[in-house]
Amino acid sequence: MKIWSVSNQKGGVGKTTTVVTLGGLLCSWGYRTLLIDLDPHGSLTSYFSMNPDELECSVYNLFHQAARKQKDHNPKPFIVNTRIENLSVLPAATAIATLDRQVAGLDGMGLVIKNALYEVSADYDYVIIDTPPMLGILMINALAACEHLVIPVLAEYLSLKGLERMLHTTEMVFRSRKKPPGYTILPTMFDKRTKASQISLEQLQDEYSDHLWDAVIPVDTKLREASRAGLPGSFYTANSRAVEAYADFLENLLQLENSDQLANAS
Repeated sequence: MKIWSVSNQKGGVGKTTTVVTLGGLLCSWGYRTLLIDLDPHGSLTSYFSMNPDELECSVYNLFHQAARKQKDHNPKPFIVNTRIENLSVLPAATAIATLDRQVAGLDGMGLVIKNALYEVSADYDYVIIDTPPMLGILMINALAACEHLVIPVLAEYLSLKGLERMLHTTEMVFRSRKKPPGYTILPTMFDKRTKASQISLEQLQDEYSDHLWDAVIPVDTKLREASRAGLPGSFYTANSRAVEAYADFLENLLQLENSDQLANAS
């Protein structure tokens, strides 16, 4: 089982869209895929027609059990199968917004998700985690569990500042890991018609070329339509420009994964 996190310390950069679209592509390619919502806004949960305000079983239960020192870390009772084959969701209840206050000072709370995923490692090929846009126990869990980090970023000034904060955070969190995960910067919602987008993309290419994907996800209203339908983009309109770009990006991630495995084997 491979675990990816999609993170940025700025909202509105396409994190949830990236999680859902990559997850939809993976399951359509035959991979058993689990999506995890760690954002108190619950956008991923809402995408699949669940109400974060009403859920009784969610990822919050895992943190609640860990805080009470319960030994059961199995997330299976809280995972929901979607109407799409091979695609499941561990949803978020809005109660997770209170976790930083509830668990402050408790040992081991940064590894709740990592420990829970051990319990289902034979059930899924890929796990993708959607994270909140702020540093706290939820983002720390996502970064502690992941084996590769995807950082969506808009080609605009404020988003680039968010990228700087995100990279500072990853450096701080990954410092304690023997082998820090790799990361890929993903330019999203790129509008080639605007000069600001072009200038910001050039800045990304100048400053982050070693970790920047060499293409972009274009602006595409078809993804908004897919979200209203509650379907991953590839199941709503497989030939849209954005879905095709995400498919290219996913192939790149899988190639990176294979390269890492070969390097470790040697």
